[in-house]
Amino acid sequence: MLQIAVGSDRSAATLHTIEAPQPTARAGELLIKAAYAGVNRPDILQRQGAYPPPPEASPVLGLEVSGQVAALGADVSGWQVGDNVCALTPGGGYAEWCTTPAGQALALPRGLSLEQAASLPENWFTVWANLVIHGRLRAGECVLVHGGSSGIGVAATQLARLIGARCIVTVGSEAKARFCREFSSVEAIDYRSEDFVARTRELTQGEGVDLVLDMVGGDYIPRNLGVLRRDGRLVLIALQRGAKAEVDFGTVMRNRLVITGSTMRPRSIAEKTAIRDALLHEVWPALGEGRVRTHVHAVFPLNDAARAHQVMESGEFFGKLLLQMP
Repeated sequence: MLQIAVGSDRSAATLHTIEAPQPTARAGELLIKAAYAGVNRPDILQRQGAYPPPPEASPVLGLEVSGQVAALGADVSGWQVGDNVCALTPGGGYAEWCTTPAGQALALPRGLSLEQAASLPENWFTVWANLVIHGRLRAGECVLVHGGSSGIGVAATQLARLIGARCIVTVGSEAKARFCREFSSVEAIDYRSEDFVARTRELTQGEGVDLVLDMVGGDYIPRNLGVLRRDGRLVLIALQRGAKAEVDFGTVMRNRLVITGSTMRPRSIAEKTAIRDALLHEVWPALGEGRVRTHVHAVFPLNDAARAHQVMESGEFFGKLLLQMP
């Protein structure tokens, strides 16, 4: 089979296809003949050597795929060979065939194509865990989402609307702000031309927001705390501007703030299966009814994975980037 390998200097340009043995489904796993794979920022980090796969996971890049079930490992029920599927994978998605625990696989939402479905697992597992489980977002609350035009941002704004929460996003250009307003009906702040703290305060009549979903970190951390109202929650999911910040914890104490965060990959299969089950019950019907949407910006052939990573690193895209298998 064809899969993507990383060159010695770990730059995007060194990604290339190689021939490799087809994997075999172990107990509790599905073997999937992939049609599409999602491209995500953790793939960039893994390529650079900063996000290693868990023990026994495939070292190949790729955290989500769509395709058809090709084989069932021992003790797997509920699936048949030939079923269409999308799945969160522990690795190995940038390949024609991959395996994943059966508890991380989902049937396609009604009416969605394999292409659309490939854009769902990584982002939706992440936003459900961080907005609902850790962030405890509820109807009537207000959430600020950084990177609103990214795959995570689009999923987060769609989930906030489904819950019945108000959503404000930050983006890096007027084109991205326009996309977010039109696609997700949210209020958008261009952080390059406006102070997002002051603008968020203005949009909330000085009250601030209940929750911040942050993938930036670094010097954004104290600024995020500055836009939270009493009993607000800051949830960190990435640290693009660094893992360290100077924080006035007096603000945390006075306003009873909660600072938390998580990553998806180290979670147990049981934890991911519980998230899968929640998505199937709460989100997948809404996707099938068109009340929740996904947006695919571009699809690249597998042998052009280098270009997909270059676009990801440029930030000049809206929603999701995918790879299509030969």
